[in-house]
Formats: sequence, structure tokens, C-alpha cells
Amino acid sequence: MKNYLFLGMMSTVILFNSCSNGDDNTNDSSEKKLLLSKVTTTYMGIPDNVETGILTFQYNNKGQLVKMQSKDGTTTFEYNNNNNKPVKSNYYNSQQKLEYYSEFSYDGNQLIGNKVVSPTPQNNITYKYTYALNGQLATSTICNSVNCSSPTIEYYTYNGDNVSVYTVNIGETNFSLKNEYSSDNKFTPYTNINKYLKIFFRRTETLSKNNYLTDKNSSNSSGNWLPNDTITYTLEYNSSGFPIKSLGKNQNGKSIVQYDYEYIIQ
Repeated sequence: MKNYLFLGMMSTVILFNSCSNGDDNTNDSSEKKLLLSKVTTTYMGIPDNVETGILTFQYNNKGQLVKMQSKDGTTTFEYNNNNNKPVKSNYYNSQQKLEYYSEFSYDGNQLIGNKVVSPTPQNNITYKYTYALNGQLATSTICNSVNCSSPTIEYYTYNGDNVSVYTVNIGETNFSLKNEYSSDNKFTPYTNINKYLKIFFRRTETLSKNNYLTDKNSSNSSGNWLPNDTITYTLEYNSSGFPIKSLGKNQNGKSIVQYDYEYIIQ
């Protein structure tokens, strides 16, 4: 499911607070904050084939995320020192060779797009973002061609400060996916990450203020939505109200994925 894939998608982040514009959340105050430093994801969905992935996060002395690293590669982030806005990300493979970079585009205080630049021009990708009147991300359009003739479009519907429905229509196909969520009232691990990076990641986990308790997912290839599975999460929290463990079970009660979170104070 989409949540299971989060670790892998973050590790190759280009190939992929709440969004409300009330809080800047760029970590430029002198107040100490809890920052996510490590996510260990254990996949248990395939019998006798448990897999574990580790993603680490590093920050500068301003509390800005500057590096994410997994066994597959490393993503680094560059910022405008005057306003703390990210302006560029760089993706390096496991041999530390630069494979591509992404440039950030703004309209005032809104991130309106990212352009992925690769040594092979046909692999360039453009991401375009639109927002609701309250500043929450409404759509992400992913263009794999210059004329953007068959884009993939992601839609976000909210219940308060949380994404309650995520839908993606995959370009050049008649295939769509949908996730419907319910949430707790605790902080997510990504609370203190730069608000523009939360949009750049495009994951519902980073766009929402709180953590998911259920994920009902379905697919559509023939005009009708067909249910796939419903994942129920059980969470454990630290004394600050941040999750340290999230265990996901499918509708048959089988454990299929577990996230373990670690933090630093900065």
C-alpha cells in the first residue's frame, strides 16, 4: 500500500504542520525542537521474507533538513539563507554519484513546482502544485514530457488538518488508486520538518498534522472502485506525544509493516 512504500519513495525522494500556511515551521527559532532522525521500516507482508529499510535524517544548526540517507542513496537539500526556503535537492546513488537534481519554484510564499533535471533530458520531470484557499495542497501534477500530454495527477482531500482521502490518476492509463484515512490527535514524526519539504515529498504522512489509524485503499481500472485492503495502525508514543512505533495490520489481522521512529532534540 502507499504507506508501506513511503520509506522507499523517500530514499529516492525526487521520483516521487499541516499544509496550512499559518505556521511557517521552518525551524529558525531558538526554541528546542524534536527532530526525526531515523525511520526503521520492517516489511512483513510476504511470508518468510521480512525486509528492513533504514532512512536517516541530518540537520544543520538551524534545524533545517540537509540530508536523507538510505542504502539506496542520499538526498541533500540546499536553502536560501535569507528566507529558509529550500531551493535545490540533489540525489546521489549508493556510489555517491549525482544522478539528478531538483529545482524549487515559488510564487510568493507558495511552492508551485519542482523541476527534476537529469543528464538524460528525456528523464526530466516537472511537478506542479495547486492549493485550496486555506493554503493546503490540493493537487500535484506530474509531467513526464515537455507538453505534459498525459500527466499523473494526485488529489488531496482534508478533514481539518489531515489528508482524509488521497487519489491518484496515473497518466496514460485508466488506472486510479485511492486511500481513505482516519487519524489520531498526536504529532507526526515529520512535524518539525520544513513546510516546503513536506509538500515536496507529496506524501500524505508529511502533509497531515496527525498520524493515521486506518488506511482503506481501493483501485479503479474499469470505472468502479474495488476495495483492496484496510490497514489498521497501533501506535506507541513518547512523553512528548510523538510516535516511536507504528504497527500496521491488514483486515485479516496479520502484521504487515512496522515503523520505528527515533528523534534528536535541537
